[in-house]
Amino acid sequence: MKKTSTKPDNIVFNERLQTYDAALKPYATNVGAPVITTLDTVAWKKRNIHKVNKHISAKYKEIKAEYDAMMEVYEYNNLIYDSKFNFEPLMGETYHLYRNANSESFLSMIAPDECNFDFIGSFYLDADLVWRKR
Repeated sequence: MKKTSTKPDNIVFNERLQTYDAALKPYATNVGAPVITTLDTVAWKKRNIHKVNKHISAKYKEIKAEYDAMMEVYEYNNLIYDSKFNFEPLMGETYHLYRNANSESFLSMIAPDECNFDFIGSFYLDADLVWRKR
């Protein structure tokens, strides 16, 4: 059975707390209060969706460029560590990678202007033992 209210509609009475709490409501509660209208948020959403998409696209391009650079370092390191050399490379030094007549790569201390080998590139061995292209 539904309980009937003894208070008129324009009176804000909290049945649970048994108190008048119109002043505590986050919205207008009397007849003379301004009308609550919803804002048109479509333009705001479209504008911000465009900004977020641009931000995500830029971030993706940054990450992709970093990934591509890392993969290039990975490929060079694979190439160098798979090449032949008869010495222990020192950190902080630059070495030169060549290809012999059998298309096998080899690492050398001899600079490209001091020999006639098929030059691939010069590489620097950093402190992390990662080869960096010069």
